[in-house]
Amino acid sequence: MKKLSLRKTKIIALCHFTIYSTVCCIAGTLFAQHDVPANLTGEKSLWHGFDRYDFAMNAETLAISPSKAPENAGNGMGEPDPGSFRCILVVPKTFAEGNPWSWRGCYWDHEPQTEVELLKRGFCIAYINADPRRNLNAWDAWYKFLAEECGLAKKSAFQGMSRGGENSYTYGTTFPERVACIYADNPGSNPQMFEGIYRLAAHDVPLLHVNGSIDPLMPRVSDVIENAYTSVGGRISVIIKDGPGHHPHNLQHPAFIADFIEKSFNENPRELPAWCSHRVSYRPTGSDGPLYFYSLENKYRRLESEPRWWVTVRGAEFVPVYDRYEFRLRGAGGSVTVIAPQKAAEGTPWVLRVDEPTRDDKVTLALLEKGFHIVTGPVAFNGDATNREQWQGVYNHFMENGFSRKVVLMSSGGAATQNYAWAINHPDKTACVYAENPNLSGRSAMLDKPVMESLEALKDVSVLNVVGKDDPWYKERGKDLEKRFTDIGGKFTVLYEAKGHLPLSPNDPNKVVEFILDATIGRDGIVMPVTP
Repeated sequence: MKKLSLRKTKIIALCHFTIYSTVCCIAGTLFAQHDVPANLTGEKSLWHGFDRYDFAMNAETLAISPSKAPENAGNGMGEPDPGSFRCILVVPKTFAEGNPWSWRGCYWDHEPQTEVELLKRGFCIAYINADPRRNLNAWDAWYKFLAEECGLAKKSAFQGMSRGGENSYTYGTTFPERVACIYADNPGSNPQMFEGIYRLAAHDVPLLHVNGSIDPLMPRVSDVIENAYTSVGGRISVIIKDGPGHHPHNLQHPAFIADFIEKSFNENPRELPAWCSHRVSYRPTGSDGPLYFYSLENKYRRLESEPRWWVTVRGAEFVPVYDRYEFRLRGAGGSVTVIAPQKAAEGTPWVLRVDEPTRDDKVTLALLEKGFHIVTGPVAFNGDATNREQWQGVYNHFMENGFSRKVVLMSSGGAATQNYAWAINHPDKTACVYAENPNLSGRSAMLDKPVMESLEALKDVSVLNVVGKDDPWYKERGKDLEKRFTDIGGKFTVLYEAKGHLPLSPNDPNKVVEFILDATIGRDGIVMPVTP
């Protein structure tokens, strides 16, 4: 008690509000234990069977004092007193480790099933009826009271429906370091939140959106956030209920959303891998750590949490997610990108390419699942696209860090010129060459002659091209390429598909993956012997 008294004195001296110190005393007692003490003197009521504490915040001074829930308000909020904001805190019967909490963005008690589920899991639920666009300082004061005075976690999960989603993003993009995750349901928007989306990615904040398929806000809000967030390497998952508009919000059964929030709280920062640490790490968002690579394939199905509707789902919660790193090697004219498998295959096989894989690249996704690292080499901003010495430096770097001695060269379109060129210079370091609708008409600074005149070096290297029968370049030069490989006795294979130049990725990646596995780790994951 003596320590608590000193703490009161400090608060009074700093704030000059005796009533504020009383609130801090109550909160400190409340959160110092896992059970609410019997001598708690603040006003208390019940919210869906859990203890609810109401507070009033002076709109001018931001002083917070205990209040009483309005009579006949039930589980609702009631109208705040003039000149004040109403603040609500609901506490669990037993606090989870770390005192996690969720912050409702707007519309208190509307579709509260997720918050009730979180309370059962030991989360606190907080709310303030201020608009953060006009009263950001009020949200800031409420956060500091809960996190600094009450002992709640330094990061909060944010939940917001419609304008509540907008409020969550407005505050979250301003203070991303305070955000564990955001669940937004048919969210609204404003220019400020759009401008700050990248800050959430920089702080590795996972996002979850639930939308109605005919909600008019989805194309201009949720879709915009999703596109921007994936572009800067963030994690976002989307559930689209087939048929509904802006309402109903939430999912009927809250387990999926609650699982997402709980998992987000329990994430721990990962250490940089050895091949990335002690280097100049780079992110478009300006922060160290991994970006993320995952498929954006749509899946249409029933969702156990929402039996009322068929749903379309996509994003990080529904597919494997892979860490993606960008960094510079000393002396390289551009950044190196590595997409790491969740578990590396024996021997650490890897792919080297000059063009970034897209999220619908079926071969890349299949190789990641098999345990391959996908490395994109540096492309200089000045001069020609690639540099022989710099690419040799990339190869040496990964060799020194335990990657396999022979690498898979993979590319598409005109980028194939660069990958073919590297393989021609280093056939002894090339496991195989794979290209999708290659266009070899360009020149590479890594060769003195055009690729088509340098194929002799690939005589003993397995090469596979997947091409569309109507691809313009292949119709013009493909037969010539095949003849040149035949003339040198090369191991050259072509798979034709009924399409033109696009899409680049093959319809069925299985034959391609089998070809690459045969040249590297074998179809059963056994490392193939390599001749020194």
